[in-house]
Amino acid sequence: MKLSTNGLVLASDAVVDLHTHTVYSDGTWLPDQLIAYAASEQFGLIAISDHDRVNTLVSLQQLALEKHFPVLVAVEMSASWKGEPVDVLCYGFDPENNALDAVAQDVARRQRENTLEVYENLRRKGYAFSEAELPDEIAAILDMPSSGHPFALVALLTKHGYGGAVSPGKILKEAGCDYATTGIASVVDAAHKSGAAALIAHPGRGGGFLCFDADLLDELRREVPIDGLEVYYPAHTPEQIEMYQAYAQKHGLLMSSGSDSHGPDKKPIPYQAQLSRSLLERIGVQVA
Repeated sequence: MKLSTNGLVLASDAVVDLHTHTVYSDGTWLPDQLIAYAASEQFGLIAISDHDRVNTLVSLQQLALEKHFPVLVAVEMSASWKGEPVDVLCYGFDPENNALDAVAQDVARRQRENTLEVYENLRRKGYAFSEAELPDEIAAILDMPSSGHPFALVALLTKHGYGGAVSPGKILKEAGCDYATTGIASVVDAAHKSGAAALIAHPGRGGGFLCFDADLLDELRREVPIDGLEVYYPAHTPEQIEMYQAYAQKHGLLMSSGSDSHGPDKKPIPYQAQLSRSLLERIGVQVA
């Protein structure tokens, strides 16, 4: 299909954000709302990288073409390494024919199975929910994008008055709640089979995600042919940014920049295109 980024040329100081989310995963932006905001703020390009959603990319490209605003084909895949979550941003592939969709669909299936299992475990443990609401409540959660299921289960417990002395998060963990992920090697392999570039998302974020230093990056790269790093990210310290930038330059890795915006309360960040020149030019976007 025709892509909204075909033939795109950006000035080096054009502003881009290569990491945003919509209601297609766990964001609150409507896709047309996000595009309208980016256009109004004179962004040159954004990437909508919804978690484990590849089956929405065709419609996103159609919308971008209708709005005459370039949106990069992208997805953030829920991966893991050494038993820890390591999200992978995949950029620049055919939204209609790729190997990533099967991986994403498998993650969604496993997350739905976990959600249903947790729900039944909660009931067996004595957590009481209104019988009249039971079928509708679980069906509504299962119909959500899979990345939002744990948050929806927290909201369900809170709605029914649970989470006082014991937090909803701890209750859910004891009931077996988990995030479905795929081994990072399989994600990167699927990305490369799709012609995509695969970058580690927010490598220094921490907060439940593996926090990479140079030694861990070396170890990962010996096992998995990762293409690059999301160097510029709002939670990264100046020291981390400097370290990741130097590491990427030393090893010839691609660099990206993204806000991880999930909604109007955390808006996209206007990063200059030159910061992500290596990635953009790798996937066919020229930076003049």
